[in-house]
Amino acid sequence: MSYVSFISQRYLRSGRNGGFFSFITTIAILGVMLGSATLIVALSVLGGFEREITEKVIGFTSHVQVVGFQNQPLHDFEENAARISRAFPVVTAVTPFVGREALLRSRTGVDGIYLKGIDPLRDVSTTRRYIVAGRYDLDREQGGLPKMVLGRRLASRLAVDVGDKVTVFGIGRLAEQGAARVMQFRVVGLYESGMAEYDDVYAFTDLRDAQTLFQMAEGVSGFDILLSSVDSAAVVADGVQDLLGYPHYARTVYESYRNLFSWIELQKKPIPIILGLITIVATVNIIGTLLMMVLDKTGEIGVLRAMGATRMGITGIFVRQGMIIGLIGTILGNVLAWALCYTQEVFHVISLPSDIYFMSSVPILLRGQDFLLVSSVTLALCFLSSLLPARLAARLRPVNAIRFS
Repeated sequence: MSYVSFISQRYLRSGRNGGFFSFITTIAILGVMLGSATLIVALSVLGGFEREITEKVIGFTSHVQVVGFQNQPLHDFEENAARISRAFPVVTAVTPFVGREALLRSRTGVDGIYLKGIDPLRDVSTTRRYIVAGRYDLDREQGGLPKMVLGRRLASRLAVDVGDKVTVFGIGRLAEQGAARVMQFRVVGLYESGMAEYDDVYAFTDLRDAQTLFQMAEGVSGFDILLSSVDSAAVVADGVQDLLGYPHYARTVYESYRNLFSWIELQKKPIPIILGLITIVATVNIIGTLLMMVLDKTGEIGVLRAMGATRMGITGIFVRQGMIIGLIGTILGNVLAWALCYTQEVFHVISLPSDIYFMSSVPILLRGQDFLLVSSVTLALCFLSSLLPARLAARLRPVNAIRFS
């Protein structure tokens, strides 16, 4: 072991008065640990928010949605779906839907809903993941009532449970004459996605039952397009618009929910400032610790210089101390961040009001790149923050250091 390694380790473990510098070394390590853990947790939570909102919004809609201009019914779905699939290799699924506002009445009350009729054979929605009661089954039964899946919040508000019958009033194509069609449905399942915007409003049924209710014959309100990559959404939407023309109107999920995704971007803006402040605190902590070590070891530095230690060697002693503090703190910070994130991801310790945050608990997205990025930045800053005290120690003159120690 070189004298640089030996002395740097000794300086970290002991002090002149027995244990004091061991204590401040521990404080410095804790500072780096908490700073790096906070950075990782913040990035994981931010990534979790973006992932959860994007997945749930896409699950209820799609990457690209094509609707009729001014709610005109669209026809020739099969032909148009084939044209889209041939023109854009990134398209993985094209599914039709009928969706309109309606009134739902139960035994205890009436509420407005958005009823979306989907084709069970082509269904690619993620609603089935969030079923909390009953089942996600919209297949038509011979002689039976049409089936419906409701959000649990909406069902609770109307005192509806699985197996109950509800009545839906749908305004059809004769709305200008005040004509409305009434149909009775049987609730077969309740879902809860954690996003109040959907749980309070959305109801699902079979495509053909929705066509009957809204008097659309074989027409559809539009069709959802799923892609292999959401990054291609804008290009595909523009291409579909040019391919199909009027009255088709194509829009991406980001255009349909512009306010929601703008809110996500707004959450990202203060993150660099917060992370920067945390990093500065950890850096100052290391500088202060090493400066106190330099002041306490002034005499010993003078002796080392008198015995032939080079300025490079003295610099290496204190840089190595800073890197040891940074390495231990970073490793502990990674472990702490992983433990906190894993606990939240599995046990949902911290809950959120879903009507404000679009989910019922704080989401977590554990990504190796976040750990690697934070660890790299932390170690680089620890190295840079060690240079100033190390250079001050190396510039001490042996005679003056011994005389005033």
